[in-house]
Amino acid sequence: MAEENTQAEDTFISHLIELRSRIVKAAAVVLVVFLCMMPFAAHIFDVLAAPMIHALPAGSKMIATGVITPFLIPIKVTMLVAVLVSLPWVLYQLWAFVAPGLYTHEKRLIAPLVISSSVLFVAGVAFCYFFVFGVVFPFINNFAPKSVSVAPDIDSYVDFVLTMFVAFGVTFEVPVIVIVLVRMGLVPLAKLKQVRPYVIVGAFIIAAVVTPPDVMSQLMLAVPLVLLYEVGLLVAPIFERATQAPATEAGSSTSD
Repeated sequence: MAEENTQAEDTFISHLIELRSRIVKAAAVVLVVFLCMMPFAAHIFDVLAAPMIHALPAGSKMIATGVITPFLIPIKVTMLVAVLVSLPWVLYQLWAFVAPGLYTHEKRLIAPLVISSSVLFVAGVAFCYFFVFGVVFPFINNFAPKSVSVAPDIDSYVDFVLTMFVAFGVTFEVPVIVIVLVRMGLVPLAKLKQVRPYVIVGAFIIAAVVTPPDVMSQLMLAVPLVLLYEVGLLVAPIFERATQAPATEAGSSTSD
């Protein structure tokens, strides 16, 4: 009994050491990418600010109200971009940590989900940046009274942009969420189809809470959310069949 406890403790410690190694490797690459991007921090912020700058009246610029804000905000943005650029490596380290303990059919389930969720999140951010901002910012600024000079603060702008990026990134994860719910047996596919009307209402409620109080941005979040939910309903049965455990693995798992 004591020997089994010792072996279990050694295994647990070895897992902790492996986890620490993977975290250090992931953090090191993020740090290296960040340091390489540091000289271009101002340009990276200019790229992020471009949708707002293009929507401002001619001659208008954004402002910085804090003493060190012109320094901190570009650094903050650069760090977030470094994390995004390093995401494939970070996910690989996560996969390398968990993969040895998975069955083959579990690897067939998790690997596509990790890859697709990463791609979908980036797609959501890109959709927000290239399409949503190009419509929402001019729409909002056109409502400014003639007596008001529009000059957004860069700190508030970055907070707003990050909130929108997260909202659209998570929205684009809806197909993955549907697939996981069906594949894990948490919710039957028929039930997800049955609650479709509630999902539509919920999508507009979420959009009203997360986005600015204008109809355009709410529609641009709610409509993709509903459409992606439908995509998840279509793909979930195919994915479920493709990742079923073979009889041999299922039998060995039961015997264990």
